[in-house]
Amino acid sequence: MNANSIVTNLLESKKENENKIFKNNFNLKINLNEVYIDEIYVVKNLQGLISIKDNKVVDANLSANFENNKNIVFSIETTDNGEKITKLYSSKAKPLVKRYKFIKGFDEGNLDFISTKKNEKSVSNLKIYDFKLKEVPALTKLLTLASLQGIADILTGEGIRFDEFEMKFNNQKNLMTIDELYAIGPAISILMSGYVEEGKLISLRGTLVPATTINKTISKIPLLGKILVGDKTGEGVFGVSFKIKGPPKDLETSVNPIKTLTPRFITRTLEKIKRN
Repeated sequence: MNANSIVTNLLESKKENENKIFKNNFNLKINLNEVYIDEIYVVKNLQGLISIKDNKVVDANLSANFENNKNIVFSIETTDNGEKITKLYSSKAKPLVKRYKFIKGFDEGNLDFISTKKNEKSVSNLKIYDFKLKEVPALTKLLTLASLQGIADILTGEGIRFDEFEMKFNNQKNLMTIDELYAIGPAISILMSGYVEEGKLISLRGTLVPATTINKTISKIPLLGKILVGDKTGEGVFGVSFKIKGPPKDLETSVNPIKTLTPRFITRTLEKIKRN
């Protein structure tokens, strides 16, 4: 089975399918030897059950295998109060992430996604672990403006590794609100929030900090006063705050050096490090 277009629709569709294709409600049992996700990636032994009601998928439970014991699991559950809970786990993230054109050179990693939808509003959480990026134009420009040219060069060359990426966001009609996007890695960490109005406006702001700064800061705990202000007056800049705003094809990026990391950034970093 070639499922390339189906996967694309699942990742990019903003609306429920309104076409009345099926006359009756039914359950569909799936058992396929090979399924092509795209022109490169194939999963084997796709098995599970899909329940269709009023031309909508109300329940689903599917699983399949990549090579080398890697797997992918997808489920949909509709509760009695009308909430639709969608979960997706893939121990190979690249076949899914590579479909987003603004990210190039994504490699390795595993992906964990959960979304709850009710009354046309969805609340979602996306996590990706242990991956590498080579080309993200917005991030490259941000690093260059922040005078972190060395890291920018690595990004466009061999790539920057991240231990964990987490994005908490919600969607309603054409508006995506990013409550928090946090990524931590050996080279840099980023904390960001904002919104994306599809096809019209992108507005993001956040903090970017080199790993050397994070290590230096954490080493001072529990001396919270020194964490926030440094050992000496005029101590070196901790990182940069940034803003990215404008139409999708004409984004303006600005950065400002900061000497004080916010308690929220420190808290999130410590949470990730403790968890790992």
